[in-house]
Amino acid sequence: MPVNSQLNDEIRILTLFNLDTSLEGIKAHKTAEPGAKEAIARLHKKGLLTQSDGGYLTDLGRNCAEHLQSALRILSSSQD
Repeated sequence: MPVNSQLNDEIRILTLFNLDTSLEGIKAHKTAEPGAKEAIARLHKKGLLTQSDGGYLTDLGRNCAEHLQSALRILSSSQD
């Protein structure tokens, strides 16, 4: 599956969440980049976020973010 700019924006949003706690969410402010606002709205529509302007991860969103952040850690590690 190729990573287009919309998917890349969604991935970037999911990496912002602190998975050490479920008490921290995100909020798209008026000054946020349009791409970020649109990505947050899409993630909400997909059932990954609780609010269309951010909020908290749903159970599905948390599962997705955990897998994504784990994959990014693996891909970012140096292979000496």
